[in-house]
Amino acid sequence: MSVAAYCVFCYRKIGTSGPASKTPWNDIKQFSTFDGDDHECALWLLLKRSQSEDKAVRLQAVQDLASNSHWHDYQYGTVAQACDQRTAIGLARSKDVDLRFFLPPPPLPKIKTDYPIEDELRLLLVSLPQTGIDPCVQYFTSLALRESSQTLAAQRGGLWCFGGNGLPYCETLSKIPSETVELFCLQALVQHSKICSHCDKIEAKGGLQLLQRIYQQRKHSAKIQRNIIRIIGNMALDEHLHSSIVRAGWVSVLAEVMKSPHVIQSSHASRALANLDRDAVKEKYLDGVYVLHPQYRSSQPIRADILFIHGLLGAAFKTWRQQDIDQHLDKKTSEGEEGYSQCWPKTWLASDCPSLRIISVEYDTHLSDWKAKCPVEAHRKSIAFRSSELLDKLKAAGIGERPLVWVSHSMGGLLVKKMLVDASKNPEMDKIVNNTRGIVFYSVPHHGSRLAEYSINARYLLFPSVEVKELSKDSPALKELNDEFLSFAKDKKFSVLSFAETLPTHIGSMIKLHVVPVESADLGIGDLIPVDVNHLNICKPKKKDAFLYQRTLKFIQDVLAQEL
Repeated sequence: MSVAAYCVFCYRKIGTSGPASKTPWNDIKQFSTFDGDDHECALWLLLKRSQSEDKAVRLQAVQDLASNSHWHDYQYGTVAQACDQRTAIGLARSKDVDLRFFLPPPPLPKIKTDYPIEDELRLLLVSLPQTGIDPCVQYFTSLALRESSQTLAAQRGGLWCFGGNGLPYCETLSKIPSETVELFCLQALVQHSKICSHCDKIEAKGGLQLLQRIYQQRKHSAKIQRNIIRIIGNMALDEHLHSSIVRAGWVSVLAEVMKSPHVIQSSHASRALANLDRDAVKEKYLDGVYVLHPQYRSSQPIRADILFIHGLLGAAFKTWRQQDIDQHLDKKTSEGEEGYSQCWPKTWLASDCPSLRIISVEYDTHLSDWKAKCPVEAHRKSIAFRSSELLDKLKAAGIGERPLVWVSHSMGGLLVKKMLVDASKNPEMDKIVNNTRGIVFYSVPHHGSRLAEYSINARYLLFPSVEVKELSKDSPALKELNDEFLSFAKDKKFSVLSFAETLPTHIGSMIKLHVVPVESADLGIGDLIPVDVNHLNICKPKKKDAFLYQRTLKFIQDVLAQEL
C-alpha cells in the first residue's frame, strides 16, 4: 500500500471521535524513522486528532505535536497555518514548545494620521463608558485623559514618588520614564478590562490591534508590556473574545513571553494563556491571581494547592524572592550557589513538590497616603474589603476544591485569618475552610505593629495609610479578629507554623525598628520560631538549604503527607 493510500486509510480509521480515534501515538511515532512522506502523514494525522471531538484524544495529539523534535522547518509552518485556535493555544501552553509552531502577529494597518500612541490610547479611553461605572475606574480614566508628564510634574512640586524595594522613596523629575502618559492610559485600560462589557468595546474599537502595536514598539519597556499582557489576560476571561485575541496575533506573543527568564513577565503570560485554554483549564484566574506552578499543561494530577499572600508593600513575586546576596560579604558563597531565584515558590517549591498547584495573589498596599489615590481607595484598602474581594477571586480559581496550605507575610497573615473567618460564615465558601490543612505565618502582627505607632508620631514623613492604621498595637479590631479566628481554628485543628523576626528593619535612613515584635507574631497556637532576620527578609531564604526554606518545606510536606 502506498503512503498516500495508507494516510487515507488512517484518516478513515481515526475519524474525529469515538474509540477508533484512540490510536496510540506509538502506532504513528514510527513515521519519524521513515522517509519524509511518512513523516508528513504522521503530522497530518496528529493535526486531525487535535480536532477530535474526544477531549482526551485532542490533548494527547497536542502533546505529541509539541514533544516531537523531528519536524522539519516547513512542517512547523504547516501546523501554524493549518491548526485550529484550540490547538494553537494548547501548543503555546506546552513546555519547551518550538516557537515555529506559531504565526507571527499579522501586519498592522498603516497609520493614516500623525497621532502619537498616547493620543490613540486616549481616543480608545474616551470611547469607553464614563458614567455609571466603578468610581476607581472613573478616576483612573480621568487621570489618564488629563495628565501629561509636564502637568504631573507641576502638581507634584518637582518630585515623583514611587514604592521602591519594600520602602517609599522619591526621585527627581529627570528620572520619570518618557512613557509615563502611555502608562497612565494603560493602567486605566487595566481597570476597564476588569469589566466584561468594556472588554467588548475595547475589542470593537480595535483595542487588541492598538495594544499589539504598542507592544511591538515598546519592547524596551517591561512595565508597558506587562500592563498590556495583564489587559489581555483580563479580556481572556470572556470566552467569546478568544477568537479576536487569537486573530490579533497574541498567542505567538504569549508563547514567546512564557519563555522569558523574568518570572513576572512569564507569569503574566501564563495567566493569559490559562484563561484562553478552556480545553485543559476549568478555573479562571482573575486580575491579580497568578499560577506559579504548573504554568504549562501537564498530565500529572494536582494533589493540593499552596496559596501565597504577601503583606504591606509586597507583591505576588518580589515578596517571595531569594534574599539578596551581598556580593562583597558573601562572594564565595554566591559563587558556589545555583542561580538566584526571583521567586522561590516557583523554582524551589515547585521542584520539591511538583504535584502541587502554587498560586500567588497581588493587591496594592501603601505605607503612606502621600500620593494621588482613587477617591474610594481608603475603603478598598481595609482588610474587610480585601477579604471579600479576594475570596471571590480565589473561588473562581478553584481554591477550596483541593487540600490547601496558606503561606503569608506580615499583613497578608491578617488577611488570611479574615478570609477564613468570613468563609466560615458563608456556606458557598465553606470548602475553603474545610480543606485548609495548614497556615504559615511570616512575621504576622497578630497583636499590632510598632510601625503604626511610629507612623502616627511621624505624620509629617509617612502620612500613615489605612493599612498602617489598622495595624495599631492592641487594636480592638485586631483583637476581635484574632479571638474569632482562634475560636474556630482550634476546632478545625489547623496546623500552624509561625516565624518571628528578631532584627530591626531600616526604613529609609532615619528609622530603624522591629516592625513586628516576637510577642505580636505569637498567634497562640502552633509552633513559633524566632529567626535572626529583619521584617523584609523573614520570607526570603538565603538559599535553598537555608533553615527558613527547609522548615517551611517540611511543614508543607507534613500537613499534606497523605496527598503527596
